[in-house]
Amino acid sequence: MEMIFKIIAVGLIATIAIMIVKPIKSDFALLIGVVSGIIIILFVINYVSGIFLTLKMIVSETGVNNSLFSLILKIVGVGYLAEFTAGICSDAGVAGLGDKVLLGAKIVILTMALPILNNIFDIVLELLPS
Repeated sequence: MEMIFKIIAVGLIATIAIMIVKPIKSDFALLIGVVSGIIIILFVINYVSGIFLTLKMIVSETGVNNSLFSLILKIVGVGYLAEFTAGICSDAGVAGLGDKVLLGAKIVILTMALPILNNIFDIVLELLPS
């Protein structure tokens, strides 16, 4: 619970700093936004490792293929990275470029998800009576 207060504090302080600096030096305002985003990511990195350990335990107990689990983690990573990048683009005043980043990420995610969809269809076909 303490961590959320740190995240909120960084977000609010960065927002106030950006509001003050942006009319004077917009380049620094963007830099403040990027650095504060990185600081927040560093705050939550321990939580992310805990999530990965829990998911890995679930995978080992259920017998899910490790390559599928790895693929799902990569897909989630692509989504988060694209969202972070699109936010930076939006902060820089090029929201249109951020939209293109998100579109590209969605296409990459769909492409990466195709093996998972194949496995699901194979399972469904095996369950159907011949």
